[in-house]
Amino acid sequence: MALFKKRTVGKPGEWYYCLEHHKVEEGPECPAKDRFGPYTSREEAQHAMDTARERNLEWENDPKWHDGGATPPDQQA
Repeated sequence: MALFKKRTVGKPGEWYYCLEHHKVEEGPECPAKDRFGPYTSREEAQHAMDTARERNLEWENDPKWHDGGATPPDQQA
């Protein structure tokens, strides 16, 4: 018997973007590892990949990240 039950129904107004199926879902239909969210609206979830792309560009161009004094986390020992 499982100790924890899988939450199959989301809260009203929760929207997700499924990375596997490339679609917007109301409530968590797919596993958490395969989705972005929750978002407050369907439209916001539809633009999840655009938002992620914009945030990645901001992060990659952040002068604090490439200041030469810090070692990126993926290269730390």
